[in-house]
Amino acid sequence: MEFGPALYHEFGEAWKTRDGYRLAKTISPELTPSQLSSIWQSANGAGSYKAARDDDVKASIKRGLSSSSARLDGIGQKEIKGWVEVYFAYWQAAGILAQVQQTSSWTNAYEQWKVLINALIQGYNSHEFEAWTIPCLYVAGKHLRLFAMQADEHTSVNDNSATAFQDDFDPELQKHQKLEDCARVLNKVFTICLSDRAPLEESRKWGLYYIVNLLFKTYFKLNATGLSKNVLRILTAGRGDMPDFHAFPKSQQVTFKYHEGVLCFLEENYAEAEKHLTEAWNTCHKDAMRNKELILTYLIPCHLITTHTLPTEKLLEPYPRLQKLFLPLSRCIKQGELHKFDIALQEAEDEFVKRRIYLTLERGRDIALRNLLRKVFIAGGFEPVAKEGDKPFRRTRIPVAEFAAAISLGSEEKVDNDEVECLLANMIYKGLIKGYISRERSIVVLSKSGAFPGTGV
Repeated sequence: MEFGPALYHEFGEAWKTRDGYRLAKTISPELTPSQLSSIWQSANGAGSYKAARDDDVKASIKRGLSSSSARLDGIGQKEIKGWVEVYFAYWQAAGILAQVQQTSSWTNAYEQWKVLINALIQGYNSHEFEAWTIPCLYVAGKHLRLFAMQADEHTSVNDNSATAFQDDFDPELQKHQKLEDCARVLNKVFTICLSDRAPLEESRKWGLYYIVNLLFKTYFKLNATGLSKNVLRILTAGRGDMPDFHAFPKSQQVTFKYHEGVLCFLEENYAEAEKHLTEAWNTCHKDAMRNKELILTYLIPCHLITTHTLPTEKLLEPYPRLQKLFLPLSRCIKQGELHKFDIALQEAEDEFVKRRIYLTLERGRDIALRNLLRKVFIAGGFEPVAKEGDKPFRRTRIPVAEFAAAISLGSEEKVDNDEVECLLANMIYKGLIKGYISRERSIVVLSKSGAFPGTGV
């Protein structure tokens, strides 16, 4: 969209209908290089990237906005002044973005886009921007994060090649410099929304969850989960003065619940994680396959810990990557194959560690061991009945040596009875087996009802 009648018409129409999303499109950078170049040159009579004076461009933008809003009620010169600063920053950003593919000047693009978002922040603080315009913050915040990652990636490549032989160079120090700066700016936007004291129907608090989700994505990229927890605490403390969570768009609900669930997961609070992730799963659009895949990545390990249930092949059928990750482990757990479980865990270790689910899945070995011991229990058959017609009971006194043989076979390593007794005691302590160990007789006495809870035996 050129800086001319078309843009000013859109500004006027968006203002007339109080359409924040239409207004946000007028500052979107999601344009082709030629379109961005047209924006730059349309406010630059000489067509050169350095010809126009800043004051002349601002004066031109002010005339355009004033003429488009002359017939509108409720917009004053103070507010127009704020939008002049926003569109001036956008005009400058367009000039940089038009050339960024050739110049790789992502750092300049980030810095100029930060000027734009700061102009918006100033607009809400000092120029009486109304709450219906908050989609402009969405567009500005979303692309600030994207430009920050591009700038850091480009800087990292250049720094690695230029400082390959410097012993005192710390590559991690500069790795996320712009993204860290982006987090600070987004925090200002978060405060702008949270601190609004206007009535809820016209409050900037309707922008909270979009900005919080951007903060979560930024903090997760920075591996700063502690900062994410701080945001959650602030939201919890102020929830009484906020709109109802379920009144926000479902897309924002899903993203928020996903991150809230992952935070609980990382704290090993699996019951809470399962609750939040399940809500995200149930709210997620049926065709949002990428989002559902991300949710399942953590929901599957949660179910393994909380209910000892495994994903079915039908559930994972639409997700080839998750099939590759979880099906080999699931088969090993189901069959009680300890050695194959260890191999499957090792083969996918890098991916599990990257997704931060390795330690949780490692606990699946206890379930695999439980299923192996259950096989020994079932193979032991039934006790002889005292008289005809009595209900048969499975053999509940099993020599430790039988479990030791099964574990040695399953792990492909010789395991002595003392080690097996230790494993069995641990399983009993965790509630995976009901019974006790008689060391004098070297037997395990299992419960006659529900020796292996939750397995139907």
